[in-house]
Amino acid sequence: LIWGLTKEWFYDRMYIMNYKFKEKIILDDVMNYIDNTYGGHYAQSQRQSTENIIDQGHGDGFCMGNIMKYTQRYGKKEGKNKADLMKVIHYAVIQLSQDHYKEEERPLGSVLSEKLNNN
Repeated sequence: LIWGLTKEWFYDRMYIMNYKFKEKIILDDVMNYIDNTYGGHYAQSQRQSTENIIDQGHGDGFCMGNIMKYTQRYGKKEGKNKADLMKVIHYAVIQLSQDHYKEEERPLGSVLSEKLNNN
């Protein structure tokens, strides 16, 4: 439950849309990838390294640098490696969380309702 909106509400909204580029499937895949990172070797402690880097004031450079790294690597190392794109998206989500979804800013519910009203 996020700001009064249930997971089912999000999924119902996704099924109503007539997506042209398999966005629902891709976003589910991205969420599975992100969920798996929380069980990976980088997340064995209570805090992830990324949290410490952000707390030390280096989050922007870290996230944007990793986005650039994996974007430039895509198609070169191991071909069109899906994992590289997943990392780009995950670091973009982390950067979004820092720049646009902090608790002291607009709650997600207002962003979602604004988005839905503009479609």
